[in-house]
Amino acid sequence: MLSFRLGMGQTEHMTTGKGGRARARAQITAEILDAGRRQLATEGAAGLSLRAVARDVGMVSSAVYRYVASRDELLTRLIIEAYDALGATVERAAAGDRHPADRFLAAARAVRAWAVEHPHEFLLLYGSPVPGYAAPADTIGPASRPTLALFGIVTDAHRAGALAPRSPSEAAVASPLRSDLAAVNQALGTDLPDDVLVAATAAWTQMFGLVGFELTGQTRNVVHHHAELFDACVVAMAEMIGLRADSAP
Repeated sequence: MLSFRLGMGQTEHMTTGKGGRARARAQITAEILDAGRRQLATEGAAGLSLRAVARDVGMVSSAVYRYVASRDELLTRLIIEAYDALGATVERAAAGDRHPADRFLAAARAVRAWAVEHPHEFLLLYGSPVPGYAAPADTIGPASRPTLALFGIVTDAHRAGALAPRSPSEAAVASPLRSDLAAVNQALGTDLPDDVLVAATAAWTQMFGLVGFELTGQTRNVVHHHAELFDACVVAMAEMIGLRADSAP
C-alpha cells in the first residue's frame, strides 16, 4: 500500500513537472514571437534575425533554436498568427443578419482598422515578398480566412437573390478566363456567377491595395482623411459587385 501511494505521488509530481515545462515553453515561445514582431517594426521582415531576437529576450543564440528552428520558421509562425488575427477580426465584423452592403462595409473597415493597428504585420502579409523565404502550405488556411469572410458576404447575397442585376456589358467575361474563375469558385467554396466573381475580386484587391497605399505613404500630402476615403471607395466597390443598400451606410 505504501509503495502504491509513493508511485501515485511520483506520477502526480511528474505530471505537474511536465505541465510546468509546457507552460514555460509556451511563455518563452510567446516572448520570442513578440520579439520577432518588434523586429518587424524596426528592421522589416527581410532583416529578421534570430540572433537579435535572442538578445531581445535575454537568451544565448543557441538556446533560441530549441524553440524556433530557423528564421524561416519564425517568419512562418508570425505570418500564421497575423493571418489568424486578421481573419478572426474580419469574420466577427462580417457576421450577422444585416444588409449585405452593411456587412461588407463593416468587414472592410475591420481590415483597415486591424492594418492601421498592426501595420508591420499587415505589410508582412501583403507587402513585398521576403527574399529567400517561401511560405509553406500550412499558411494557406490562415491566409484564406479574410478572403473567405469577404467573399462569403457576396455569396450569401447571391444565394438570397439580393444582388442588383448587372448590365450585359458588366456581365461580359472573356472565355479564356472562365476556367480560372471556376477554379476560384471551387477554392473558395462559392458558386458566384463569373461577372460577380470578377467584380468581387476587383473589390478585394482594391481594398487591400488602398490600405497598403495608406500604410506605405503613397497618398501622403494628397489624402488627409484616409478613413473617409476608404469608406467611400468600399461603398463604390460594393455597388460594383451589386451590393446596393437601400440607403447609404
